[in-house]
Amino acid sequence: MAAGTFRVKIPRSASAGAETSPLTPTPSVEAPTALPGTFITAMPPLLEPTMKELEVSAVNPPYSYSRVTYNDRNKEYLYEVIEPQLSAHEKQLVEHLKATLTRILGADVGALNLADKRTYLREESREYFRSRKITLSPISMERIIYYTLRDFVGYGPVDALILDPEVEDISCDGVDVPLFIFHGKYESVKTNVTFAEEDALDSFIVMLGQRCLKAVSVSAPILDGTTPEGHRIQATYGREVTTRGASFTIRRFKERPFTPVDLVAMGTANEEMVAYFWLAAEQGESVIVCGGPAAGKTSTLNAIALFIPPTAKIVSIEDTREVNLPHENWIPGATRSGTGDRGSDGKAAGEVDMFDLVRAALRQRPNYIIVGEVRGKETYTMFQAMATGHTTYSTMHADSVKSMVNRLENPPINTPRILLSALNNVIIQIQTRIDKGVVRRLKQVLEIVGFEPETNELITNTVYEWDPSTDKFVFKGHSFLFDKIMELKNFTTDEMDAEFQRRTAVIRWLVESKTTDYRQLWKTIAQYYKDPNEVMGRVQAAQAARATESPGKV
Repeated sequence: MAAGTFRVKIPRSASAGAETSPLTPTPSVEAPTALPGTFITAMPPLLEPTMKELEVSAVNPPYSYSRVTYNDRNKEYLYEVIEPQLSAHEKQLVEHLKATLTRILGADVGALNLADKRTYLREESREYFRSRKITLSPISMERIIYYTLRDFVGYGPVDALILDPEVEDISCDGVDVPLFIFHGKYESVKTNVTFAEEDALDSFIVMLGQRCLKAVSVSAPILDGTTPEGHRIQATYGREVTTRGASFTIRRFKERPFTPVDLVAMGTANEEMVAYFWLAAEQGESVIVCGGPAAGKTSTLNAIALFIPPTAKIVSIEDTREVNLPHENWIPGATRSGTGDRGSDGKAAGEVDMFDLVRAALRQRPNYIIVGEVRGKETYTMFQAMATGHTTYSTMHADSVKSMVNRLENPPINTPRILLSALNNVIIQIQTRIDKGVVRRLKQVLEIVGFEPETNELITNTVYEWDPSTDKFVFKGHSFLFDKIMELKNFTTDEMDAEFQRRTAVIRWLVESKTTDYRQLWKTIAQYYKDPNEVMGRVQAAQAARATESPGKV
């Protein structure tokens, strides 16, 4: 189970909303409770006798929990959000309280940070009941305040889904249609969350637009933006463009970005491949990560970018913020939509697109340019930047080098093939199914070696390739990157191999020590750039300690 969740034992109770309905975490887990001896959320019984419970996790204890079940009858998983059950009287109080707060809250509340907003709303809620001489038990008060905070500063009915670290995507297809999620363990799963009323769903879409600082309406029914937390939002308003009603897809932002250790731990790559990416980043090799939807392209890009030297200047350019780096000398840029009608240049007033940001980045003298995804005319400028010595990282929807080239040299990108030789590496990433389930794998790591003018073809060299029959990665025997480093640093073959093995050992040590915090991992990488011997000393000490604990195993 992912960090931030824990297994809970829950006595079943059919009396939803009963004052003493218990939800009891295991004694070894420190979970907050409202008051000693009181419980907020009851676990409802399974919906059908053919359902079996797979796991229950704390999402926002002691208020919200998740339960994943499997139904033998229809062979389907179900993800249930379990929240405090309200009595009819408590439901009325929640609605009255929310209506009152909507009228009295001033604009200054919006300037508060999240913690202060929660504190303010708690005090205002208590004052509301005190002023009206409404006496509530502590447990009823907690339940009512939970829903008030959930709807005012959280994400309403989908708040628990957004807080669950196992949920990657949340999808609503229309009115009175169950929401679906992509779960890290169970993949695409139906939930028990539904927007039954059209007005409620439309209001939710407007709220998402406000969080993204963008307007959505009948005249502009498509929303594409990013929330302050970094969640990526794509939504449609009303029935203007989606006939089943408003829709939305929320791609959760991970506060802890994907790291090189995660690449190895999840089997996406092995230690040697990650060490190769480290050497490539240090040498300023430009990379494009290609793959289909949900293949993990941006996650891999972010992991590789952690190897950028700490003193380098980085400029990142994205439609919606996904790249997250610990580097201090980093300028993150994001596009901006405009207002009003589009002019002769195809842009609305105030619009800033990827092309504008790429041009601006070149004036900032960056060492590394990260373009979230190449799709249009900005690609030509990006390849010109590569040709003039700027290291560029990007992602692209393509499943091979051939399809990548076809996309790049045809409309709307229109990049001449000769310019593509400025690219150094292409990574082909896939999402596939093996015995373990659905996994992400780096299918190929290729080097662009040159350009053959007679045949107008790019010359490539495959460095690593994934073998699906064994689920292993195979080194194909030669790397031109190693040749380049040997020539640049005057290394012999043995010296080059020794340096590569040292970096592989560092990656293996980080994986074995489970260093998944990206800042801590980056400190080790930055320290290696400054003093490799000091880092190798720590690696060797860890190996010696492990050998002492387990004789015969190093």
